[in-house]
Amino acid sequence: MRVALFTPLAVSAVLALVAPWAGGRLPPRMAAWLLTLASLVAALGTATALGMAAFTLIGQIPAVAAEGKWSPGVLAAQAPVNWLVATGCAFVLAGCVGALAVSARRQTAVWLTARRECRALPTGGDLAVVDDPVPQAFALPGSPGRVVVSSGMLRALSADERTALLAHERAHLHHRHHVFLLVLRLASALNPLLRSVARAGSFAVERWADEEAGTLVGDRPLVARAVARAALAGKRAPRHSLAATGGPVPQRVRALLAPPTPLRRDLVVAHALLMLICCFSLALSADDMDELFDTASPGHLHTAAGQAHHHRHERQ
Repeated sequence: MRVALFTPLAVSAVLALVAPWAGGRLPPRMAAWLLTLASLVAALGTATALGMAAFTLIGQIPAVAAEGKWSPGVLAAQAPVNWLVATGCAFVLAGCVGALAVSARRQTAVWLTARRECRALPTGGDLAVVDDPVPQAFALPGSPGRVVVSSGMLRALSADERTALLAHERAHLHHRHHVFLLVLRLASALNPLLRSVARAGSFAVERWADEEAGTLVGDRPLVARAVARAALAGKRAPRHSLAATGGPVPQRVRALLAPPTPLRRDLVVAHALLMLICCFSLALSADDMDELFDTASPGHLHTAAGQAHHHRHERQ
């Protein structure tokens, strides 16, 4: 059980090491889906594994054992981890859950702010042009979402570049990229090992919108120019997560000027295997935990004592 119990931690460590490398060697759409799903599975798997390890200690508390009707002494003797490891798991889990709560509250505030901004924009279509000399362009998720572009950004780009930039932002809304970013951020808050996965996934989301825009306008170098010109015009970090100049712009431009990334099935299979290993290890650990607490229950102890007495009687 001990190996299976901590397998999700090993999966998280492997993802943290390989995600930045693998994400850049897959088509952006596939990379975004794989990294988002893998981070979700690894984060939930790690939290569940830590919870199971911690509960082997919590279950030894007399009040908890009395409520669950099992023997704390037997549970302590057969627990897969000692009390020190279980205590560490409990504190780590508490810290991770606290970080998740803080991140969820922050993301909720950002979402509510975006909704208010979306409602305050002039109605009519999915495009809102604001009179602002500061060049900026971003997507506001909502019902419906809106693409916001400033007059300063429109003046900084040519007509073709404006079309490419707006196609990028519409791709964010069409594919609900804010959901991908939300999952990546919450997963990395719950499991800090996944922060590099969240960064790689966020970059894949931006690259996905770039490639979608390139397909729509039929000119990937044009999208590269639009992204570069927009970043140079902005001259500061974007305030919104779905901004046209989000992520490492030089890498985005280089990727658009290079041939499209081919699909590598070996990397897809590797990510799928990691997720399956994580889920399978949790299933094994859950089954072992169920057996552990059944073994510590009075009914099982009474049965075991009766069998031992029967065997002694037969030997006599």
